[in-house]
Amino acid sequence: MSRITRRKFVQQSALASLGAGVALSGTKASGKVLGANDTVRVGVAGINGRGRSHYGDYCKQKNVEVAYLIDPDSRLFDSRSKDVANKQGKAPQCVQDFRKALEDKNLDAISIATTNHWHAPMTIFACMAGKDVYVEKPASHNVHEGRVALEMARKYNRIVQHGTQQRSSGGRAREIAAVQSGKYGKLLVSKGYCAKPRGSIGTKKHEAPPAGLDFNLWTGPAPEQPFHRNLVHYNWHWFWDFGNGDIGNQGVHEVDVMRWAIPGATLPTRVVSIGGRFGYEDQGQTANTQMAVYTFGDVLAVFEVRGLINNNPTRKKEMAHSQRKVANEYYTTEGMIAGGKFYPKNGNGKSHGLDAPSVSVGGGGPFGNFINCVRSRKQDELNADIAHGHYSSALCHLGNISLRTGQSATWGSMPEELGDNDVVQQTFVNLQENLREFKVPLKGLKYQQGRVLNFDPKTEKFVGDNVDEANALLTRKYRKEFAIPSNLAFAK
Repeated sequence: MSRITRRKFVQQSALASLGAGVALSGTKASGKVLGANDTVRVGVAGINGRGRSHYGDYCKQKNVEVAYLIDPDSRLFDSRSKDVANKQGKAPQCVQDFRKALEDKNLDAISIATTNHWHAPMTIFACMAGKDVYVEKPASHNVHEGRVALEMARKYNRIVQHGTQQRSSGGRAREIAAVQSGKYGKLLVSKGYCAKPRGSIGTKKHEAPPAGLDFNLWTGPAPEQPFHRNLVHYNWHWFWDFGNGDIGNQGVHEVDVMRWAIPGATLPTRVVSIGGRFGYEDQGQTANTQMAVYTFGDVLAVFEVRGLINNNPTRKKEMAHSQRKVANEYYTTEGMIAGGKFYPKNGNGKSHGLDAPSVSVGGGGPFGNFINCVRSRKQDELNADIAHGHYSSALCHLGNISLRTGQSATWGSMPEELGDNDVVQQTFVNLQENLREFKVPLKGLKYQQGRVLNFDPKTEKFVGDNVDEANALLTRKYRKEFAIPSNLAFAK
């Protein structure tokens, strides 16, 4: 009998726990630098929405082949495979179960554009099967599995790029360099906005899944539950079992930049969040109105979510707090940096450009940078390494945990738990004024006042009294067939 190493045994046991005897023979990219003329074969998982951008970009790159399309919904296969064939001259294989693709020793990478709750598990098992990974934001559905994904990437020396695309922007990198240069004062508050229109999704009845959809596989690690059409294909974002609300959807891009601006920031020592779902009653569970405040030493990070957005340009002045805004701002001792400009204090609103050198980022955009690193095997040349993905995604999760473990409160004066910082106070005003402009009556209106939670960035656990409920939300109960190998997380 051939000798089985301990690592091989652990890999096989963990993957077998997913109900698939995945062959762990590695890939042709494992452990060696690929030449420019070597073909990199990629499987794209999740092909309804964002996945189309994934395979579209890969099809444009020289010597890159989209070898697999992977999705539990086989109804998509015909149109998407024809699209890929038209782009690259060769049709991909189509499979519902990603584990089938992992068995292919000639597959180099998995590019993940699935529902949030599959991001980290799929990353983990792809790394263990010797595949490199591009994983869409957020990197995880909860903090613990994000940590495991990071550790598996390191353990198996995989290239794992996170889909926070602003890390691939030279202009954004230059702005961050200006913030950190000290030329514009000491950073006090790093702020992000996610203000996009998120209307009612209504209520959909429970029914049998449509033919062609493997709903058990789609549900994966989440709790078993009935199918309804608000889950497939987009509105799962607003259900806790599968998504993370808009702070973990669009918001994670700006959360990532918010954290990027704070030198050395990983995870905070304190978090508090408030919010709720207002303006309509529907099936959704996550907040459409939210603010979160994080403490990083003497710097605050503040995030603002508004889903009630004015789309009527003639009412722009009337609805000033209800405008679309996906952006970042940096408040310093000397003024504010926003939109690539500096607004000095007492400058009467006048601004000037930033004095900062150009900053080099890996070329080819996020997908091109990923493929370049797959070839070179240089993790440190990734624009958005999985470590950034873990920390920035975890910030979203921590804000949501504060919110979910809080208690009901009535809109009025700002809760003292949020502190007395001017930017925090203005954020609270923004939320209230947004509701008023949409004629949501605030008198007697209840919102969720999140708990103030202290956090240890080293252990990645909440600390203090009565934090069992909060710590429980750092992970989840996985269905046995789809459980991640939690015992493989490195000891801290």
